[in-house]
Amino acid sequence: MTTILFELGCEELPPKSLKTLRDALQNSVTEQLVAADISFDSIKAFAAPRRLALQIHGIADKQPDRSEQKRGPAIKAAFDAEGNPSRAAIGFAKGLCIEASELITINTDKGDYVGYEQTVHGKAVAELLPQIFQTALDNLPIAKRMRSGASRDEFVRPVQWVVLMADDRVIDANIQGHQSGQQTRGHRFHSPEYHTINHANDYEALLDSLKVVADFDKRQAFINNQVQALADEINATAIVPQDLLDEVTALVDFPIALRADFEPRFLQVPQEALISTMQADQKYFCLTDKDGKLQPYFIFITNIASKDPKQIIEGNEKVVRPRLADAEFFFLQDQKQPLFALTESLKTRVFQDQLGTIWEKSERIAKLATFIAALLQQQGQQINIDDTARAAMLAKADLASSLVGEYPDLQGIAGTYYARLNGEPEAVAASLEEQYLPKFSGDVLPQTPIGICLALADRLDTLVGVFAIGQPPTGSKDPFSLRRSAIGVLRILIEKQLPINLVALVEQAIKNYSDDNGSKIEKMGDTFTQVMAFLNSRYRAMYTEQGVSVDTIQAVQAINPHMPLDFDQRIRAVQAFSALPQASMLADSNKRVANILAKSESLVAENVEEALLTEPAEQTLYSSVRQAQTAVQPQLAQADYTQVLQTLTSLDAPLTQFFEEVMVNSEDAALKNNRLALLKQVRALFLTVADISELQL
Repeated sequence: MTTILFELGCEELPPKSLKTLRDALQNSVTEQLVAADISFDSIKAFAAPRRLALQIHGIADKQPDRSEQKRGPAIKAAFDAEGNPSRAAIGFAKGLCIEASELITINTDKGDYVGYEQTVHGKAVAELLPQIFQTALDNLPIAKRMRSGASRDEFVRPVQWVVLMADDRVIDANIQGHQSGQQTRGHRFHSPEYHTINHANDYEALLDSLKVVADFDKRQAFINNQVQALADEINATAIVPQDLLDEVTALVDFPIALRADFEPRFLQVPQEALISTMQADQKYFCLTDKDGKLQPYFIFITNIASKDPKQIIEGNEKVVRPRLADAEFFFLQDQKQPLFALTESLKTRVFQDQLGTIWEKSERIAKLATFIAALLQQQGQQINIDDTARAAMLAKADLASSLVGEYPDLQGIAGTYYARLNGEPEAVAASLEEQYLPKFSGDVLPQTPIGICLALADRLDTLVGVFAIGQPPTGSKDPFSLRRSAIGVLRILIEKQLPINLVALVEQAIKNYSDDNGSKIEKMGDTFTQVMAFLNSRYRAMYTEQGVSVDTIQAVQAINPHMPLDFDQRIRAVQAFSALPQASMLADSNKRVANILAKSESLVAENVEEALLTEPAEQTLYSSVRQAQTAVQPQLAQADYTQVLQTLTSLDAPLTQFFEEVMVNSEDAALKNNRLALLKQVRALFLTVADISELQL
């Protein structure tokens, strides 16, 4: 059993891709080893700024031998009447370099054939590994490869050295245009020269001594621990986004965390702007107090063990000061006029060429937001209609601000700060930030009633407008993020428990595109149909992410509820129903009922004539249906769909008995039609919740 070491030494690799490259390399090599039937105990991946490496422990020295069966012509064609091999059999044997007498008979379900069973000897693993590693490198997810110097080999960065060893021996190979060896390099500044690896098992320990922590996860843990310790010293909490942590981990070989500070006067600037510039531009970890308020400190990771860390700290403080001063300048510059004054420039800023300016969009949002606010009022929620209209007209104002111009991710956030400084009502100010929520899958939702109105109105206005001009999402292209917007609408209506009909919202959004010169939407009916279909199609993506089965979603979609909250209640009811012991039989019976009714050539009556119920089984079913109809009425009135389906399980036994004992398609037309009417009532009962026949139980 052997340890294999592979290392590819490069110029500094792209930090945002390093973790992905490490995982892709390990996965590809693992898959190839398994496919080649090469056994091994474990495989460990390493990734640092100047290297990708793999250590394979307990790998076999060669592939196992295997038997391989070759099948030739059929027995009838392989021998003549006297039992002598035919030309076909002789030719087959010659192709395998054997005598015809060595052929065997292979029995199959399609007849007997001549054949030969031979042993294929496994290749030495050392012969296979160079191609395995080269294939893995060729398959790495690299967006743009480059060539270095006169070499024709391509990679994401220039390759400097290659190590390929089996224990203490070098495996001869040419990978990425470099001859394999057993020499690696340490830290670029602390240990830049080449060092010999005596044994593949020594790799990690040797690099540790050369100031390189090659294990990505170990290096990240070092950073996390150091950042936490420095934050604890001043009773602060470090903001450590995973993406930033991954990027910083990929930038350093030997991480050392240092804490610096900045002038407290910068804290008057929205802290989101300060955090944004420190994280995005400087890769710093910001610090807050227990209440989440930014503190005048930051932590950075250096790649050098300096004899005088104070100089590095002062250098970073000097670098960050102008960036914070820029944010301060933009913030103060914007305050020279009230937030509402910024809306004037929105009249010349185009939202979309065919859909008008951002000002016109704001007007439409105001109309739709106040329409939604009126619906919320009717449901007993406390919301001010005038404040909603005011918030809608201010919603996009900060897009014209200097601060958002410099930090686009502060849209909405900047508006909230400026609105508070201008003395706007808190309900108005808070909603300006909330209008963009949720920003991504699983993100928080708007909390205030006005914020909910703006978030819904903005998304629905965009959905309707973009579909009206014939630019819906296609394939992976969704420039207006309509899929995310649609799921945002559904999530808000469901999770905020808002019993609002999508039909009313979409119709109002379409109506708002009308102006004095006529409608900007030429085919209102088509737009309504397309937008509703698009919103309904998002249920599947949303619920499958929650682990809901596709057939459950289809069962509810089959009856096309227009209220997302109602849709969700039905989904939960069907999920609960599916777990019941009667569910499978009832689902099958519903399929049968649906098929019988679909094949009916005549219009099925709504009412059942009790006098025509001649069989005991159909009388029992009719009685059970009547009882169920009575029982579910109050449950439906309260939208208690779970209880409705629980009640309808009482039809399981009568329905099963009905199909066993009653011939629906009787020769007597009156009996037949009456039985179809009975089944129609059964079907209608279940369709009050969902189409149970869609379930695959």
